Amino acid sequence: MLRSSFLSGEITEAGADEAGRGCLAGPVFAAAVILPPGFESNVLNDSKKMTEKQRDKLRIQIENEAVTWCVASVGPEEIDRINILNASFLAMHKAISGLSVSPGLLLIDGNRFTPFPDIDHKCIIRGDGIYMSIAAASVLAKTHRDELMMKLHRDFPEYGWNQNKGYATLIHRRAILKYGRTPWHRMSFSFSEQLKLDFNG
Repeated sequence: MLRSSFLSGEITEAGADEAGRGCLAGPVFAAAVILPPGFESNVLNDSKKMTEKQRDKLRIQIENEAVTWCVASVGPEEIDRINILNASFLAMHKAISGLSVSPGLLLIDGNRFTPFPDIDHKCIIRGDGIYMSIAAASVLAKTHRDELMMKLHRDFPEYGWNQNKGYATLIHRRAILKYGRTPWHRMSFSFSEQLKLDFNG
């Protein structure tokens, strides 16, 4: 069960989370959300524990009711240049920078974060299953990323991005062996030996 919208209640808090960190293709997305006092939802949770229909419905509610929200992304070229962990932090920084209200505290999902200038933060392991603001950010990051991967699928249908959203499913990996990588693939992710094992197995 989610505990609360807020850690403190005495300071304006923004929850932040990312989506797509473990993918082979597509950008990594991040969202930052400030929820209003009294925000209510019976289904809001870690986005991975919700159905696609629940996420899509909640996205509308969050975007309509949040005090402010922002979604940002970092593409494959930048991921390859600075690595996926730093790219995830960069996407979060971009999302936080896009908020129309500056929070006094950042609630970050996970155990590491690059400090954002002049705003304190607290890292919370599995925070998207504890605090509503982080869960809301996880929903926005996930739904916005999924929406892009569905669009990219139209240009690259061989890879099954409409189903796997860029994650390393067997269909996706075998398609890379057969067709090669697209400009949306992360070239720094090495998995050639695993691909051969899967393909020949």
